[in-house]
Order: sequence, then structure tokens, then C-alpha cells
Amino acid sequence: MALLRKVNHVLLFLLLLMVCLLLHSALLRPTTRPKFADHRKIAERAAQDPAARTSVADDIIPIVICASEERVGATMATINSVHRNTDARVFFYIVTLHDAVKLAKQYIKKTALKGIRYKILEFNPMVLRGKVKPDSSRPDLLHPLNFVRFYLPLLDISHTRVIYLDDDVIVQGDIKNLFNVKLKPGHAAAFATDCDLPSTHEMVRSIGMQTTYMGFLDYRKQQVKDLGINPGDCSFNPGVFVADISEWKKQKITKQLEKWMEENFKENIYSSAMAGGVATPPMLIVFHDKYTTLDPLWHVRHLGWSPDARYSESFLQEAHLLHWNGPFKPWNYPAVHLDLWERWFIPDPSGRFSLVRPDSDS
Repeated sequence: MALLRKVNHVLLFLLLLMVCLLLHSALLRPTTRPKFADHRKIAERAAQDPAARTSVADDIIPIVICASEERVGATMATINSVHRNTDARVFFYIVTLHDAVKLAKQYIKKTALKGIRYKILEFNPMVLRGKVKPDSSRPDLLHPLNFVRFYLPLLDISHTRVIYLDDDVIVQGDIKNLFNVKLKPGHAAAFATDCDLPSTHEMVRSIGMQTTYMGFLDYRKQQVKDLGINPGDCSFNPGVFVADISEWKKQKITKQLEKWMEENFKENIYSSAMAGGVATPPMLIVFHDKYTTLDPLWHVRHLGWSPDARYSESFLQEAHLLHWNGPFKPWNYPAVHLDLWERWFIPDPSGRFSLVRPDSDS
């Protein structure tokens, strides 16, 4: 019995020694849990502290662009041109309708764009009920996605500043230079005016483009007269702009734009037959004398207003952004400066979007 008792004592001692060694080892062993805890705290601070939240997103350049089912290839060309011409961290918010969500996803996943950072947002066209009147002269200008620019604060985005781009533009410069434009106090957006670049004046005259408010508003209507806007004031194109979302909300810009959409629905104070479609006049009214002016080379436009009027190649090489606004789009034919657009085009893996060229059957 004495021998058995000694053996038990030895075993108990060894057991206690093993437990002590295990505890000591656990205390000294490195762990990744403190790092995880630190990361979680940073996330909590960012959610609680607006300044921290801004600093986290400072190096992200958010771009809002629409992708309609029939023009998805154009959207991808724009995205590709932005992506390939910058080393900045760009995040694309691709806004589309329900029927094109899958198409847009597949276009990105199955092409060279698969490495971009993006989110696809589905736009509800019901918000336009009672605000947009049918017009057969330019039906493409009445597409619901043409009005997404009015509703930027209502999209599922978490940035205080965004860039909006139409789908018929090509970016040749570094997009971060556009994003970093300094907006004047109280301004919710920055646009390029239609009278800002002497190099474009000859083109504008040759194709009869309108560059003043007279070309967009019907000054015979009392509502327009009451605005007190000089009909000779320079207009601007809202296909490219930088928006301060906080200021946009503060000034209730969306509500103001909807008001003028509803006015036109009732009284027809402007028309897509006049110059720029039904999406431009509300922007011109709401932002009159209340916007910052962009460097004109960041919005060289009118490339789509004529099938044969051309800019000089040297001028276009200097441009940071090209815009084929107008009926003659570069994925169709006829159109001008096709080479500058086609270098960024990525063929649709589904085959649904294809270029129209003289030797094609499309």
C-alpha cells in the first residue's frame, strides 16, 4: 500500500507539473486575436466618427455610370478607359435596370475588366412616374437611366463626393485630377460650360449646336420668364460632373429637379426637340450660377453631333475626356473619331453588343 501511495503521489506531481507547463506555454504563445480586435475597433471608430470615416474613403474615387441593356458595351469602354489611365483606387457604381444586371456582371467577369472594384445598383424607374412625358424625336433621351444623375444621394453609395459619367465618354487623362477639383463654397457640383473652350467654337458653329439657355428653355412660357435667367447665358452639359453629395442633400437638389420635371410634364416648358433632351433643362435651371467650372479639357464634347465634322487630331490628343453627345455614337456608323473610342472597346462575351461598321452586317 505504501508503494502504491508513493506512485500516486508521483503521478499527481507529474500531472500538476504538466498543467503548469501547459499554462506557461499558453501565456507565451503568440496570437492573432489582438490584431483582429484592433481591426474591429478601427471599424467601430470609423462608423462613429465622421472624420475617421472620411479619411478611410479619401483614397477611393467613386464613379457613377449607367449601363443600359442596349448600350452595355459603351459603358464598359468608358470604364476601361478610366481604369487603364490611372493608378488611383477607383470604385465603379454601375447603375442599371433589372433586365441588364446579369448582362453587366457577365461582361465584367468574363473580360479584362474582372479586376475592377464595382457594385451594380438597380434603378427603379417608378420614381419617374408623372415626371417624364413621351417624346418620339429622341426616344433614347427618355430612357429611365438618363435621370439617374438626379438621384445620386438616393443610390446605395457611401461617399461625400462622386464623379458622374455618361456612357458615351472616353477618359484619356488621370481621373484623380478630375476628382480633386476644388468646389467653391455652397456649390453642389462642377460642370464644364458650353462657352469655355475657343477650340470648340468653330465646331459648334458648323453643326448649329446651342450653347445658351435659349436653346433649352421655351422663353414664351411664363414659368421660364419668371426665372429671370438671361436667355444668352452659357449652358453646360450634365454628362460629366463632380458632385458634393452632402451639399446636394443640404440644398435638396433632387427635390428641385423633380419640381421642374413635373412642371414640364404639365406645361411643356422645354422639349428634347430643342437641344439637349429632357434631362438637361432641369439641371440648367437648378444649377444656374451655382456651380464650379471644370477645366474645359475635362469635357471635350459634341463629337456625336455630326457624322463628318471633326476636331483636329492634335487638339483631341490634349483632351482629358471626350464626349460623343449627340445622335452619332462611336459604336454605330457613321460617326467621327472612331479610333479614339475603339481602342478602349472590349467585345461583349455574350455577343449581344456589337459595333456597327460599313463592312459589318450588324
